[in-house]
Amino acid sequence: MKKFSIFLLCTASLFSQTKKDTLFQVEKDTLAVSKIDSLQVAKDTINTAFFSDKDLQTIDSLLVVEKFDSSLIDTLEYVLNDLDIVGKTNTTLTTALLKSRLADLNEKTPFNLAYNPSLENVINSYLLHRKRYYPALMAKAKYYFPMFEQYLDAYDIPLEMKYLAIVESALRPKAKSGVGATGLWQFMYATGKQFGLKVSSYVDERQDPVKATVAACKYLSQLFTIFGDWDLALAAYNSGPGNVRKAIKRSGGYKNYWNIRPFLPIETASYVPAFYATMYIFEYANAHNLYAEVPAYFHFETDTIQIKRTVSFNQISEKIDVDADVVKTLNPSYKLEIIPFVKDRNYAVRLPTNKIVTFLDQETAIYALADEEAAKREKPLPKYFEMDKRIRYKVKSGDYLGKIAQKFGVRIRDLKQWNRLKNNQLKIGQRLSIYPKKI
Repeated sequence: MKKFSIFLLCTASLFSQTKKDTLFQVEKDTLAVSKIDSLQVAKDTINTAFFSDKDLQTIDSLLVVEKFDSSLIDTLEYVLNDLDIVGKTNTTLTTALLKSRLADLNEKTPFNLAYNPSLENVINSYLLHRKRYYPALMAKAKYYFPMFEQYLDAYDIPLEMKYLAIVESALRPKAKSGVGATGLWQFMYATGKQFGLKVSSYVDERQDPVKATVAACKYLSQLFTIFGDWDLALAAYNSGPGNVRKAIKRSGGYKNYWNIRPFLPIETASYVPAFYATMYIFEYANAHNLYAEVPAYFHFETDTIQIKRTVSFNQISEKIDVDADVVKTLNPSYKLEIIPFVKDRNYAVRLPTNKIVTFLDQETAIYALADEEAAKREKPLPKYFEMDKRIRYKVKSGDYLGKIAQKFGVRIRDLKQWNRLKNNQLKIGQRLSIYPKKI
């Protein structure tokens, strides 16, 4: 992971001067993603004798800001296990109420949504420490979820599986994990390729919301076929079917997720509870006074149109009067903000529906602008292409510059320039560089 500098901003109202001098060198700077690990270490190693629970929660909050704002988000940066929870003695709902609500949810879903203390801890920790992030997350959900549900339904996958994309990427189509998993559904390169997602210098289809969702549906269907259980399919999506098989064997043959959980990798052991916690919070959002922000667009308010020439986001933006950031947001799969024209690939641009007709009206002008800007780019000088056409001539008895120049249809002065000759004298056996088409 590329490293940037990061400094933890602490204020005097939070810590005493002694505390600051002991643990942190305070310097005002942008909180960058590169050293999220440093914040994690700070949180994990701080002696609670120095700081109150409130102080520790503030540090945890700073850590969460980094993880949610970073494109380099990993699954565990959304998933919490018991050790991650700061100030977890507080609760936001009673055990009895949670049991009742989980039982109601369990009646409506094929997942095994049973109460257990670990799940209660995760739900409470999300509601205590991450509540302020949900309105924006729910706004993204209003854009993506209808599209997710369309494909989940087509593949006969439970519609609640849409919450998996939150656990995987916090609904960030350009999200990348430290090991290279990419997109809303966090496909590794090889797995993405296996399910038809192509990656090139211009395009990463793992970041294409529609294509990646179709690939995720295919993968989840395959995993359900293997295990016959959606909880185990979830676990296998995170850690691979091999690890789930080993956990089943090590558990003595149990096939209920909660029974094999102790034998799964640590991340996967926290992964399914994170999925359940997310499902609960979204299904009972209003009961916890959580309301979605208004999304910039709904998915149904956008449409695609196939391009006929390589164009950039800026060229489209300039001609149809739509902010380039909007084009960027709606087209996350194009890595360089350029839509390439490749035969048989049918690359398209997604735009607000009310700009589609404008695009069609301005299509010729957009391509003309692309041609104009391409013409302004520096071109390789012809003489450097001619280097490939060079021949090597060995001077023979009776040769002189004029004779050689006439033979190859070139000028004497060019012969001298190409070979750095100071005079017209040649030696038998001397080799000359000649570019025959130079006149």
